[in-house]
Amino acid sequence: MSNTPSEGTPLAANPLTRAVLEIDSYASGLGWDQPARLFALVDTDHLRAHEPGLADQLGLDDATSGGLTPIEQDELPSGTALDEFLATIAWPEVIAGCALTVERLMLPPSAEASMPEGLDDAALAAWVARHPERQEVRMTVAVLRDGTRESALRLREKDTPSEVLTGPELVPGLADALSATFS
Repeated sequence: MSNTPSEGTPLAANPLTRAVLEIDSYASGLGWDQPARLFALVDTDHLRAHEPGLADQLGLDDATSGGLTPIEQDELPSGTALDEFLATIAWPEVIAGCALTVERLMLPPSAEASMPEGLDDAALAAWVARHPERQEVRMTVAVLRDGTRESALRLREKDTPSEVLTGPELVPGLADALSATFS
């Protein structure tokens, strides 16, 4: 991935928002039904100064300054719960932040009233998967070491760059879990 906005990616003033939208655009290009993907966020200027070979490989030239460069990490282990996996991560100091993109099913708030009580995680997931109002969503959540957060949500049924919702508190639980990787 490079640090230049992809065609169709909305421009954003904030470097973290730009990184989130770049990751969302990258994930969109891979299609739906993808595994979760983890990214390290590195200061672009630092990367060019200290890792010029990697910067060249990522297409970061002198015109690419400021901002954050997302670098995809190894595939997440299958069969491990996301929260358990995130609890095992520790980032070196050079990493400015991290981001995760993951697909989930979600229900509108109105569906909560009809949710059966006492379901375990597997039964709840099955109930949501059968619900007629379920929607598939791709969430891209990023955090910086200083606690700054940003998120992007893309519904499968509205899969266009202009329909991506962004904001710092859209997925607070996932942002908390990512922030904990810096503690």
